[in-house]
Amino acid sequence: MKDIIEVFPGDEVAEEEEYLAADGTFASDGKIYASQMGILELDDDECVARVISPNPPNVLKVGDIVYAVVADVKSTMATADVVAKKGTRRGLGGETYATIHVSKISQGYTDDVSKELRKGDYIRARVTGISPSLQLTTKDDHLGVIRSLCGACKTELIKKGKGLYCTNCERAFLRKLADDYGDVKL
Repeated sequence: MKDIIEVFPGDEVAEEEEYLAADGTFASDGKIYASQMGILELDDDECVARVISPNPPNVLKVGDIVYAVVADVKSTMATADVVAKKGTRRGLGGETYATIHVSKISQGYTDDVSKELRKGDYIRARVTGISPSLQLTTKDDHLGVIRSLCGACKTELIKKGKGLYCTNCERAFLRKLADDYGDVKL
């Protein structure tokens, strides 16, 4: 029976000559260190060192579906603050400031992000990149705006045809809508 070794972030756990850094570890100057608290596992079959955490951080990866709030809109890019990852209630660890390039908004041609997204819109998006920065897309039918408020009176907009409508101001708006706009429960 192997000994159970508890480690803390920064503890040296192995040498790079013997193991590769895996989940919960990182390598520096030929040594492998724990990046999270947990139980050290030195896998001799795969030659990897990993730390198994009872409560691992909720870190985003490519392909994850996330919920975000649009923070700013320029003609070629929008920025958003990611607030949750689909399928988990745990808060996010790591970078939550994301960008959405104009080419990643819609399946059709879009020349101006402000025609598809507005500041304050709640969106569902997919992570397309994490390095050097967090990048999102809303191209799929199930991705896009899931909740929006009128810019003038802050009334929640309702879906009308392919766009949105404010019942208070009686104004219509265009957006890149998710196919279930208005029916989303977080």
